[in-house]
Amino acid sequence: MPVPDGAETSAADDLALIRAAAAEAGRIALRYFRKDPEVWMKGGTSPVSEADIAVDRFLRETLGEARPAYGWLSEETVDTADRLSALRTFVVDPIDGTRAFVDGRDVWCVSVAVVENGRPLCGVLDCPARDEVYEASKDGAALKNGNAIAVRKPSGSPVVAGPRPLIRELERAFPAPLKHHPYVPSLAYRIAMLAEGLIDGSFVKANSHDWDLAAADLILEQAGGRICDVQGHDIVYASANPKLGILAAGSGALLDRMVKSIAEYDG
Repeated sequence: MPVPDGAETSAADDLALIRAAAAEAGRIALRYFRKDPEVWMKGGTSPVSEADIAVDRFLRETLGEARPAYGWLSEETVDTADRLSALRTFVVDPIDGTRAFVDGRDVWCVSVAVVENGRPLCGVLDCPARDEVYEASKDGAALKNGNAIAVRKPSGSPVVAGPRPLIRELERAFPAPLKHHPYVPSLAYRIAMLAEGLIDGSFVKANSHDWDLAAADLILEQAGGRICDVQGHDIVYASANPKLGILAAGSGALLDRMVKSIAEYDG
């Protein structure tokens, strides 16, 4: 049911809304998956498929009808300044991991978050090709398929993902040997792996965007980790500029060292 302008909803209500919408969006995406969808290049370097556009249209219409007062920020919608006056904003990546999607690999997800005052209030990653759903709200646990998840405890040989130059920078100052995790084509899914305790940390190269990380950020936070900028600060989402710099994601002492590494990185 649509919420009138000015009415307040709980994080749980918004989570239920975006969970259902992301699930249907995932089903829409699966209709195109491994069926040779039309693909073109956006900006000359980034692929976009007809599935991305179909999912974006569905989410924009469905969520906009349910919460007409909320702003809208999506990778596949032209951004406007109107959203900056909204109390809450949907931050959406219709298909995070489009390259994997068009190649027929299953590591991609529908990413939907609600952001309030610059931080995610609730977030969902629906990964239909893997039958996995990650979710969290500010007042609840991080979940995978309904079960609580958490970052893993420190180990003697941490597993770190992300660009190799950043990992090499960390290795110079880290006392224990590091294991490099293979490339993960969806950034949001990579952060979910961290939240689930499958890896220990991840660097994020410059020029990711709010829609890549907003939902995953909250899932990681509720699982006991953080995504930080070079000053060690939390990311502010849904501001005027959705482009982000170099980031570090993890927990505990490893995250502290990762933040120091990105602050000192000159590459």
